[in-house]
Amino acid sequence: MTMKDQVFVFDQIHIEAARNASDDFNLFHDKRKWLQITHNPFKGPIVLGFQLNTLIEYQMRLYREAHHEDRIIAENQLRFSNYQIIFVNALRPKQDVTLDIRKTLINTIPDLTLTNRVSLKANGKTILLAYKKETQTPLFLATESFQALPDLSGLADKTMVPGSNFFLKRKWMHNGNVKNFLSGSLAEQSDYFDELADLANYPEIFPCSLTSGALLEKALLEQHDFKRNPMVYTSHDISVDRVLLRQIKNNDMLHILVRQLPESPENTLNHSSVMLRTYECFGLLENHQVLFRIKLNLAPLEEILKNVSSRAV
Repeated sequence: MTMKDQVFVFDQIHIEAARNASDDFNLFHDKRKWLQITHNPFKGPIVLGFQLNTLIEYQMRLYREAHHEDRIIAENQLRFSNYQIIFVNALRPKQDVTLDIRKTLINTIPDLTLTNRVSLKANGKTILLAYKKETQTPLFLATESFQALPDLSGLADKTMVPGSNFFLKRKWMHNGNVKNFLSGSLAEQSDYFDELADLANYPEIFPCSLTSGALLEKALLEQHDFKRNPMVYTSHDISVDRVLLRQIKNNDMLHILVRQLPESPENTLNHSSVMLRTYECFGLLENHQVLFRIKLNLAPLEEILKNVSSRAV
């Protein structure tokens, strides 16, 4: 059994809610400033990548509950939720987007893993391809340790962590921002928050979404030209610790660490000449506990368009 052809529509107000909740000031999502981007092919603002990730998160949650797979996750202590996202095209407001969740594959070798293939399509074009996996250990950046780092709460925001190659961005969790991000991502916020029932459960993707703002802050300090040299996501690899996620409360502090890897001709977009810019990002709570681990790939929009144009000739 699959969940096929569920239709969703994002409006500009959904984009506004999500970008404001996550402090994402990328021009691609601004209803006016998208015009300032050089050679912008999208002809208008586009939906945030982490919005689409959250739509997948919520629909996978409903799928797991409908198939009683949430019980398998709990009984087998599959504490890590993993997303492998490949962005293929951009999504505009007012476009019908269909979501397809393929039947769960359960593997037991080497460890128990639940896997689903997920896709989003609009106007006959694939928007993204994804795999959602439930595991006992994180699939991405699992070996990274932070115990040798200094007390992050005593460091200045938007600075390099001494003795490391990490950029630090400090954020605080606010229930109101999370609710707005959920609503902006077409997820039902009352499934996560209900004051009368004393329910306050943070979704998996929202803390991760704050890395976009951290990357933008880092680029701003480096005097990156967002208008002349726009960058777009090509992929997200995400591992979230569900046990730590359940412990998050309103006003909790989150330290986002960002490490930029050197660009290399060995690391390109689909084996093309377009070199990727790769970032490894981590969300740390108290005592350097790792809430999420993310590997992000971006590429210059101009280089992508040149590559597409050369292939079309």
